[in-house]
Amino acid sequence: MIEGQGPLAGIRVLDASRVLAGPYCGQILGDLGAEVLKIERPGSGDETRGWGPPFAPSTGETPVPPFSAYFLSCNRNKRGLTLDLAHPEGQRLFHELARRSDVLLENFRADSAERLGMGPSQLLAKHPRLIICSISGFGRTSSQRDAPGYDFAIQALSGLMSITGPVDGPPCKVGVAATDVLTGLYAAVAVLACLQARQRSGHGYAIDLALLDCAVAAQVNVVQAYLTSGSLPPRQGNAHLQIVPYQLFATKDNWLVLAVGNDGQWQRFCRAADRADLAADERFTTNPLRVRNRAILVPIIETLMRSRTTAAWEELLRRAEIPHAPVWTYADLFGQPELAERLRVTVRDAAGQPVDLIASPFHIAGTTTTTTAPPALGQDTDEILTQLLGLNSDQVRQLRQQGVV
Repeated sequence: MIEGQGPLAGIRVLDASRVLAGPYCGQILGDLGAEVLKIERPGSGDETRGWGPPFAPSTGETPVPPFSAYFLSCNRNKRGLTLDLAHPEGQRLFHELARRSDVLLENFRADSAERLGMGPSQLLAKHPRLIICSISGFGRTSSQRDAPGYDFAIQALSGLMSITGPVDGPPCKVGVAATDVLTGLYAAVAVLACLQARQRSGHGYAIDLALLDCAVAAQVNVVQAYLTSGSLPPRQGNAHLQIVPYQLFATKDNWLVLAVGNDGQWQRFCRAADRADLAADERFTTNPLRVRNRAILVPIIETLMRSRTTAAWEELLRRAEIPHAPVWTYADLFGQPELAERLRVTVRDAAGQPVDLIASPFHIAGTTTTTTAPPALGQDTDEILTQLLGLNSDQVRQLRQQGVV
């Protein structure tokens, strides 16, 4: 790494993926300093460009906005080019780019990729140092390898919805496309590991990541509890399966998360709440006992929490060093100046318009971090083809006339 640059400076990533999991991985690598080239279909691009409203920026009464908020959320720090991978010339250019790249992110249908000569083994045969990260719903070795992998469906199939939602209500999904985001994170970890391994081995790797696998792995202790006990975990709503009291409670005027994580915190909570009787009650002295006697203890805590306002509880719990949190909206969150400074960044798009983006969460001493706006469709096509592949302007013009770019 060159001092002052991102940790991945000098690494080039081809992001040929769409929607969320792959693009989110590409964004992480871009945040860390890699050069990320986002490949999109000419004319239409990544379908998330149209997933709105909201859109930004938008002008006029009937705007045709270049960016949806969805697209903005997972495509910062990338350069954009259009390329028709179904066209023979598009395939040739793709391989030229792959030859000059370190990493390829893709979520092609397995049968389509193999038909075009772009399956992982086919790519490694042509580009033996390339790290290929293939993302799908169910994995390349699954009988469902070509089945579409939608987050909502994966949340349902993975068991995540079965443990999410009100105790007596229906199964619920998480409020964000969690399995896509988790898979993007796992993908970034795998890519970084393979980049390190390549330094020793000298050869590339093919990574096979499935949303279903990642969704199950990320359910950690709850899935493990099933494997250990054979018992299906009941939905806990806003409570915790294995810790009590560790849940959302109504206060006198609002809501508050109370997160008593150990027996010492339990004793301090009881003293702070002026309930020495609860601290001494043999039914509640240890967490396993509190979990076993949840049905008795939780109603007592519910009544207790309603006796004070959220602000009063916050002050009391802060002094007692008890983990807790009010429930904020995004307006509350970004209304905290010292937090918003880390969470939001304003950039300029290709037209010079200011755009607020979610900021990268990476803060690494000794490196400089810059954020660029997600690219307009095909924004950098000419520059990439001429500077990276050595084409001249007439050749690029001909490719555009043929619909290749």
